[in-house]
Amino acid sequence: MADVINERKEINEAIVAGEQALNSLYAAQEKLNSARGWGFVDLFGGGFLTDMMKHNKMNDASRCMEEAKNQIRRFQKELSDVQMSVDLRMDVGGFLSFADFFFDGLVADYLVQSKIEDARSQVSDAINMINDILFSLRNRWNEV
Repeated sequence: MADVINERKEINEAIVAGEQALNSLYAAQEKLNSARGWGFVDLFGGGFLTDMMKHNKMNDASRCMEEAKNQIRRFQKELSDVQMSVDLRMDVGGFLSFADFFFDGLVADYLVQSKIEDARSQVSDAINMINDILFSLRNRWNEV
């Protein structure tokens, strides 16, 4: 009986960590979507103000992605406690901000927009993977 209680406790801790990681990823997704919108405006004739807004959203997204990476690391640790492992990685790289500001033009704007899309894809993939793992954890908790 003690083993069942301990296993459920460990599974619950993993679920909580996964949900916290998801919350961070959803926040990053929201900021990336906003940056993407400003990026489209910039591609079609934005100016300095548009660049400032876009980069502000990109910086917000970068901070959210860093937080998500920390939460994912914690989630991975909790998963190891229940003998599950997963390899989730996100590249928070600099979104070509320097090039976009100082070589403002269609090519630089396109490259930045491409980086935003890459980050959106990584975040979306991580959200899907964590949701799948949480589904498995909840099923496992019910079976214990």
